[in-house]
Amino acid sequence: MTTPPDALVAAPHDALYIAGEWRPAATGDTIPVVDPATEEVIAHVPAGTAADVDAAVRAARAALPGWAATPPEDRAARIAAIRDGLTARADEIAATVTAELGAPPKIAAAVHAALPARVAASYADLAATYPFVEKVGNSTVYAEPVGVVGAITPWNYPLHQIVAKAAPALAAGCAIVLKPAEDTPLTAQLFAEVVHDAGLPPGVFNLVTGLGPVAGQALAEHDGVDLVSFTGSTAVGRRIGAVAGAAVKRVALELGGKSASVILPGADLARAVNVGVANVMSNSGQTCSAWTRMLVHTDQYDEAVALAATAAAKYGERIGPVVSAAQRDRVRGYIERGVAEGARLVAGGPDAPRERGYYVRPTVFADVTPDMTIAQEEIFGPVLSILRYEDESDAEAIANGTEYGLAGAVWAGSDEEAAAFARRLHTGQVDINGGAFNPLAPFGGYKRSGVGRELGTHGLTEYLQTKSLQF
Repeated sequence: MTTPPDALVAAPHDALYIAGEWRPAATGDTIPVVDPATEEVIAHVPAGTAADVDAAVRAARAALPGWAATPPEDRAARIAAIRDGLTARADEIAATVTAELGAPPKIAAAVHAALPARVAASYADLAATYPFVEKVGNSTVYAEPVGVVGAITPWNYPLHQIVAKAAPALAAGCAIVLKPAEDTPLTAQLFAEVVHDAGLPPGVFNLVTGLGPVAGQALAEHDGVDLVSFTGSTAVGRRIGAVAGAAVKRVALELGGKSASVILPGADLARAVNVGVANVMSNSGQTCSAWTRMLVHTDQYDEAVALAATAAAKYGERIGPVVSAAQRDRVRGYIERGVAEGARLVAGGPDAPRERGYYVRPTVFADVTPDMTIAQEEIFGPVLSILRYEDESDAEAIANGTEYGLAGAVWAGSDEEAAAFARRLHTGQVDINGGAFNPLAPFGGYKRSGVGRELGTHGLTEYLQTKSLQF
């Protein structure tokens, strides 16, 4: 895999975007941006501080009353302009994601650039059509913006996660301060340029690049932030939830997952296995909703393992690197743990597939038991665990037997059979016989996979609060 020509990659700003302009950070400290395919530093961005976060929050608070009072159809027009900007700069977005995340160019174009534009389009429509005022008996109920939103986004889908927070917040009438992941800040800077060109009033959207324990923590703790929307690890989410709870502050958390793909005996086994492997290998396994546990009936288990091993082998030269050296080491450590605990490697392994770049071999484990570490903890890499079950009750217990409940899949001889089993899963989203991702459907989890929902109408309501007037 090669990095696209430099001319296509977003030029980094040596400033923060606050109150409608690019401003110097409080200090000259910077964060290097590394191309994970080459291990080369390709840019530096400002390391924002608590002082920078404070300036951005103050700008957002100043802009909030005017934006909240802007008619919904006018907010919709601005979001539509953001959609158009994302569409116009799709090639640049894809090249930038490839450069700082390592996503293969085809994936970068089809997913990382295209999906955010679709999500922005959906919120342009919702902003214009959502019933912000409704009559309930003798009451008039108003849906009002929650206020200033502190958005903290991850690196695995750098633009999608930004748009999934910023677009509904803007549609609701909120002002925003964004702290993107330090590994992928160039995509966030590009989004700020699109927002600026879309004509949003100064201060409605602000960007502070920086480290999580510094800028991210300052944003989560700031008294001027009314809601913290965070996507990332469950461990960090717990800390943010604790800070928000102490301040009686609204919080939305989209956290980890250990999702199960349950293959019932009547399913098309080959299709279920091949799609399941593709799901885990996509984005180099760096997807919180990936089906990293495959559950197969004992009578079909050996066949499924053979199919999965063959499918995984096809990804050897097609898969991109993981985002960083730390992430590579983390994933390889889990692979070594799986071997040590007695799981059987049928594809891949912990050894380095290339001399350069943060690559991990597409890996498949068989003979995995529910209590193994690789069956319980989120790995966030191209690693699939295949578990056997005896009957549906056993499959249900295994599928529900983790602290997570974000996503999953069920495969069966009919959609009705699959749906009936899916209703028994303690998880927020289930794909039935390969059902396609729907950007209008609510996305979020049960248990320790998070609090709240993103996308569609449910995502919009996260940024609203209600007021009723009785007559």
